[in-house]
Amino acid sequence: MQSPVMADINECEKFPPVCKDDICNNYLGGYSCSKKAWKKPTTKSALQAVQGTSISSGLLLLFFCLWFLYKIIKKRRKIKRKQKLFRRNGGLLLQQQLCSSEVNVETIKVFNSKELEKATDRFHKDRILGHGGQGTVYKGMLTDGRVVAVKKSKIVDESKLAQFINEVIILSQVNHRNVVKLLGCCLETEVPLLVYEFIPNGTLSKYIHDQNEELPLTWEMRLRIATEIAGALSYLHYAASFPIYHRDIKSSNILLDEKYRAKIADFGTSRSVSIDQTHLTTLVHGTLGYLDPEYFQSSQFTEKSDVYSFGVVLVELLTGQRAISIRRSEEAGKSLATYFILSMQQNRLFDVLDPHVLKGKKADIMVFANLAMRCLNLNGRKRPTMKEVTAELERIQMSEKKNFNVPQDSEEVEDLRTQDFEPWEVVSMSTGPASDTGLASSSHELPLLSFTSL
Repeated sequence: MQSPVMADINECEKFPPVCKDDICNNYLGGYSCSKKAWKKPTTKSALQAVQGTSISSGLLLLFFCLWFLYKIIKKRRKIKRKQKLFRRNGGLLLQQQLCSSEVNVETIKVFNSKELEKATDRFHKDRILGHGGQGTVYKGMLTDGRVVAVKKSKIVDESKLAQFINEVIILSQVNHRNVVKLLGCCLETEVPLLVYEFIPNGTLSKYIHDQNEELPLTWEMRLRIATEIAGALSYLHYAASFPIYHRDIKSSNILLDEKYRAKIADFGTSRSVSIDQTHLTTLVHGTLGYLDPEYFQSSQFTEKSDVYSFGVVLVELLTGQRAISIRRSEEAGKSLATYFILSMQQNRLFDVLDPHVLKGKKADIMVFANLAMRCLNLNGRKRPTMKEVTAELERIQMSEKKNFNVPQDSEEVEDLRTQDFEPWEVVSMSTGPASDTGLASSSHELPLLSFTSL
């Protein structure tokens, strides 16, 4: 009997391969593995590999060099642009002034743009403290930990940059506890940036018109704030290096610090004048409701124009009402000044006072009201100076502290109540856009920057 033939199994076809990466040789009954024969690469293929690697490396190096060169050129252009803006914004003039012996260099700091961009998180919208007709104010923190307010103006007038620099120098040397301190400026941006000390508790306007029950503005606080503002204006008019007219005194330009002390801010339209100069002739700047009617007619701004505006602030403190309001009747007038004068003439003062003011002594309130009337006199020459206003308010404060009544000049009070007020005042103070929630600007021309000068 013939034995069956055994079928051959090809181990080389198994998976995974039995010889892995080697060559598998199958034969009947088994298999064997052998190493692959090594072939020497041709010169051509090796050359192609080297060329490919060299080209890739060269392109990468070229790209890096071009990128590096681009960065250098961009940085140089940025530096040149900053230098150009610095010169355009009056930087050379400022440097000359700083080198002179007449200027206290320690009071002025010239910030670089990178420093202020970092302080304000690149002027992020979340850092905005407020907007105004002249620009936007941002809250920032310097590298030394100081919190500051950075004012970025909307426009720049190259023809007035020399005056701007002079004004910055003057105002940076103003040193009064009730004037917001100018710390310095930055001139290498499109528009100059001004850096002020930061005042945390907002504007006086907020506390008068949006009263907080947790912190009511008492009669004593109102009297103290009025005295502080008057003292600061008196300082600017008479004790500064040059007389300085603010030209836009209003409750929203008066800030309250952590101890609720008043500080005058926003010298956007302020002017310094020579000592022998009695007035400025300019295009009308200011805010409706606070604008001196005499200045409105003549375009001549005097120290008494600031007095009139301050008089409106006194009336705001007394009544708690806005300088312009559409809620008042046509008969009373939209202007708070007109409304107050009519109330005084009709002997209705205590009918229009804020409830917190009524808690004060009537005699002192009457003296305060009469002082406000004198500040609002249509004839600027008959208005008191800020020195006289400050002295009168200090006397009222002393009266409150000593708890005795200040005797009043009944003839002067009667004269004030019966004084004739020209009819055009009611019209001029009531025309133009007005709202009860804000004050409209009556400026015919936007101010230069945060500071301008003659």
